[in-house]
Amino acid sequence: MRTFTREYGYARVSTKDQNEDRQVTVLREQGIPDEYIFIDKASGKNFDRPEYKLLKRVLREGDILFVKSINRFGRNKQEILKEWQWLIDAKIHVVVIDIPILDTRKYEDLEGIGQLIMDLVLQILSWLAEEERKGIKQAQAEGIAEAKKKGKHLGRPKINLNTLTPRQKGILDAEYPRWKDNELSAVEFMKKLELKKNTFYKIIREYEDHLHFLLGV
Repeated sequence: MRTFTREYGYARVSTKDQNEDRQVTVLREQGIPDEYIFIDKASGKNFDRPEYKLLKRVLREGDILFVKSINRFGRNKQEILKEWQWLIDAKIHVVVIDIPILDTRKYEDLEGIGQLIMDLVLQILSWLAEEERKGIKQAQAEGIAEAKKKGKHLGRPKINLNTLTPRQKGILDAEYPRWKDNELSAVEFMKKLELKKNTFYKIIREYEDHLHFLLGV
C-alpha cells in the first residue's frame, strides 16, 4: 500500500484556441512537475473530460489536487459540488489556489465551523461559476442573433461557383474537358482546385448547369 502522497495539478480551458499557459505556470509554482499536471480543453458544463477522468484514476488517498480557480475546475454548480464531495470522500485534499479558504488541508483536524465556512464559500463560488457560464452562453446567443439580424453569415463561408477565386476558375475551365475525357482523375482535379470531395462535385454540377445555360441546352 502506498504510504506517500503526491501533488497533482489540473488545468482546463474551454476551447482548443484558448491557452492554458497561465494556469500551468501557477501550478508549477506550487512545485508540481509537468508529468503530474493534467490539462483538458473542454467545456466546464460537466466532468466528462478525458484528462480529468484519467486524473481520477491515478489519484489516491492522501494526495493533493491543485487547481488555479474554481471555474477552471468546472462551471456547473451541482457538478462541482458532486465532484468535490467525491474527492473529499476519497480522502483527497483539494486546493483552489486563488481562494486560500478553499484548501481542505486546513480543516483536516477541525470539525464544525471551519468546514462549514469552506462549504458555504464553495457553494457561493460554484454558483458564481455557473452564473458566469450562463452569462457567456447568453452573450453568445445574443451575438449570434444580432449578427443574423445584420445578415452576417456565421460559421464557414459557403463555397459555390461564384465564390471561386480567379485562379480556381481558370483551372476549372482548363481542366474540365480533360476530366470529362477521363484524362484527369477526380482526385487530381480536386487537388488542383483545392476542394474537398462534396464541394468539388457541387461545383461541377453548378459549372455544368452554367455551360448548359450558355449553350442553350
